[in-house]
Amino acid sequence: MSELAQRLAAVRAEIADAARAAGRDESELTTIVVTKFHSAGLVRELHALGVRNVGENRHQEALAKASALADLDDLVWHFIGQLQSNKARQVRRYSHIVHSVDRAALVDALARREGDPADEVVDVFLQLNLTDDPERGGVAPGALEALAEHALATPGLRVRGVMAVAPLGEEPRAAFERVRQASDRLRRIAPDARDISAGMSGDFRAAILEGATHLRIGTAITGSRPAAR
Repeated sequence: MSELAQRLAAVRAEIADAARAAGRDESELTTIVVTKFHSAGLVRELHALGVRNVGENRHQEALAKASALADLDDLVWHFIGQLQSNKARQVRRYSHIVHSVDRAALVDALARREGDPADEVVDVFLQLNLTDDPERGGVAPGALEALAEHALATPGLRVRGVMAVAPLGEEPRAAFERVRQASDRLRRIAPDARDISAGMSGDFRAAILEGATHLRIGTAITGSRPAAR
């Protein structure tokens, strides 16, 4: 068994254990393997090991990999990085799910436009900023409902739920409890938006305990990232 296969198996076992501890079924959980800075070849190896959900942070890198791996038509591409509005149309063409929607201008940029296929829909998560730093990505929790209403009224988007990153220096489970509370508020206006994208390599167990459905796991599976190119 390769080192990649060993790491993947170990993470899958830990996820299953955390799900049992939370009284949940592991089938409720989607593991997104974050392949930032890794090659398209590594994504192909992951696919051979049964991975179908991969996450990317940077548009140019994601576009190149999606193009190189177009023959793997069952791969689901998740865009999880901060997204500039002027790149949204390009990201929409290859990403199935965008996790970092945090402002009305980005919602508008992702909207289906005249000439797009009528059935073309991109799933989105509304990203929360769990810090007091307005420079960090994410909508302020108090503005979540207004952003959700705007997204729900926008053609070509389907709101899946909320996304967040636990702040450095805060106990992860406490942070994810706040995300779960925001999810409860969102579902009052969007009952189908029940997903929670939370948890990374160092804190996914805490996220599972607080109801996360989508885990964004990189180095615990892929190993150390190569230097940025």
